[in-house]
Amino acid sequence: MLLEQYDWGLDARTLQVLFALVLGVVLGAAAQITRFCLRRAVAGDLSERGPAGAIWMTALATAIVSFLIASGAGFVDLQDHRYFSASVPVVAIVVGGLAFGAGMILTRGCASRLTVLAATGNLRAVVVLTVFAITAHATLKGVLAPVRTSLGVLTAELPFGSLYAVPFAAVLASVIAVAAAGLLIHRHRPGVGQVVLGALIGLVPVLGWATTSVLLFDEFDPLEAQSAAFTLPWSDTLFWTLASSAIPAGFGTGFIGGVLLGSFISALLRSELKVESFENAQQMGRYLSGAVLMGVGGVLAGGCTIGAGLSGSASLSIAALLALASILTGAVLANRVTGRALAAVPAG
Repeated sequence: MLLEQYDWGLDARTLQVLFALVLGVVLGAAAQITRFCLRRAVAGDLSERGPAGAIWMTALATAIVSFLIASGAGFVDLQDHRYFSASVPVVAIVVGGLAFGAGMILTRGCASRLTVLAATGNLRAVVVLTVFAITAHATLKGVLAPVRTSLGVLTAELPFGSLYAVPFAAVLASVIAVAAAGLLIHRHRPGVGQVVLGALIGLVPVLGWATTSVLLFDEFDPLEAQSAAFTLPWSDTLFWTLASSAIPAGFGTGFIGGVLLGSFISALLRSELKVESFENAQQMGRYLSGAVLMGVGGVLAGGCTIGAGLSGSASLSIAALLALASILTGAVLANRVTGRALAAVPAG
């Protein structure tokens, strides 16, 4: 759309990278300020679970409602995207979601939270994200790919791939999401600024879909529609860093760069930059185990707490909603198993 109206002097891929960079800066800064992370809502300190859950639900409700509005106005088109496929790899999604949920408990942060922490000086997060990216790439194209392909063929053929195929279901889902967010906000009383930033985070995935599926879509050089995510983008970013002359940067790479930049600037302005590292070998082993689980799980589930949890669930994709439910289940179960041993470890 924008490519037809304006001569930007740049190709679609470069423009998408730049737009992703901006969206990443917004999400990174907002996430750094709010400490946005689904793990905090599931396994954080008792005093922070409620407010964290309210902010996360605010983001999800905003994403669902804004996707409904944007798609109705013709600014989002995901009809050919995998999220709308009626063939759902149920086993891979459930196994991957459980693994990712357990992994983020072991690392004390989901991929998005760890990216924010890495930008603010947390060396634990840097190491975890490196292992996470390598493992994700190995699951996509390397030695762990047989695991993905074996589980991926076990599919369920559903009548539809998204609730958008059911009359009035999207409107009903929007009402339920807004009501749930409102109830959590009323009950746990997070600050107004936190709620506003949570809503801003929820807008980012929809802006990402709009950018790549309609606004900057080039019919002569079509690129896959993408949005806010961390599993595939971190894999792409790592290997673009190593071989940029052979692997072009894409939307995901720009997004990761933006999140790192936004988080760093926010922490710098708030005097919250702090170098931290592993305290002992046992802690490092637990974090690395979690990184591997998140890398494999994020690929099998088709996304992380942001990729599937916000970007995918905004489209009311059955696969994404199943992934989010599996991640939550895995996190709850892992938190119960680890019990007080992890609760005694300082938060990342």
